[in-house]
Amino acid sequence: MTYVVNDKCIKCKYTDCVEVCPVDCFYEGENMLVIHPDECIDCGVCEPECPADAIKPDTEPGLERWLEVNREYADKWPNITSKKPALPDADQFRDEEDKFDKYFSSEPGKGD
Repeated sequence: MTYVVNDKCIKCKYTDCVEVCPVDCFYEGENMLVIHPDECIDCGVCEPECPADAIKPDTEPGLERWLEVNREYADKWPNITSKKPALPDADQFRDEEDKFDKYFSSEPGKGD
């Protein structure tokens, strides 16, 4: 098992989760974060820290796509280990559903 970030993170990018991660397995895209599934130690401390409820164990049904998205972009985006401000309109987009096709950006973030 590993934890994955899903589309609830898109256009929000709250970084409370990265601050508590003991193994620094978060990677930053332009408008979301991902978890490297091979680095995650399945401790689960990040899940309750996410205000958008965007972090889930990959054992939940329907998250196979997100496991692949997390794996692909964790290899492309820079590592992030410290909290940054959320995106400016994060609260506006937090509860929106199905954000991947509308807003996902494959561009990297700045990382640490």
